[in-house]
Amino acid sequence: MRVRRLRKHPAELEVTAFINLIVVLLPFLLSTAVFTRMSVLDLSLPARNTGGVEQLQANDLKLEIVIRRDAIEVGDRIGGLIQRIPAVNGTQDLRTLSALMLEIKRRFPDTTTASILAEPETSYDLLVQVMDVTRATYTADGVNLVRTDLFPDVAIGDAPVIKR
Repeated sequence: MRVRRLRKHPAELEVTAFINLIVVLLPFLLSTAVFTRMSVLDLSLPARNTGGVEQLQANDLKLEIVIRRDAIEVGDRIGGLIQRIPAVNGTQDLRTLSALMLEIKRRFPDTTTASILAEPETSYDLLVQVMDVTRATYTADGVNLVRTDLFPDVAIGDAPVIKR
C-alpha cells in the first residue's frame, strides 16, 4: 500500500497590517511627545564649621545670602551682616540684590564662592532666581548685553532659625 504524505508548505508571515499600524502610530507618537530641556548646576554643600577660630583676612570673604520670608540678608560668615534687603509688596527685591552682588564682586574680585541659605518654606522658583542673580549679571554695553560672572561656585543649605 502506498503511503500518502502531505506536502507542507512553509507559512508566510503577513506583516502588512503591522506595518500599516506603525506607519500611522509613529507620526502620532512623535507629534504628541513632550520634549523637555534640563539644565544641571553643580552645587556643593557649605563646609561644616570645625569649631576652631577662623582668622579674618583683609581680602577673605565668606559670602552668605540668607533667604527669609520678609527679606534677603547678605552677609559675611565671619564679618556679619552686610545689608538686609526687605521684600517689596510681598516679593523679594532681586534688582537690589543684583546691584549689591556686583558691588561686592568689585570689592572682592578673587572670590568666586557664595552660600545661599533658605528657610524651609522658600519656593523653589525664588531659590533658583537668587542663585541666578548670585552667579552672574548682565549689563548693557551699547546694543549688546555683556555677561559678568559674579560668584559662580554656589553652595546651598538651610537658613539658621530665628526665634520670633
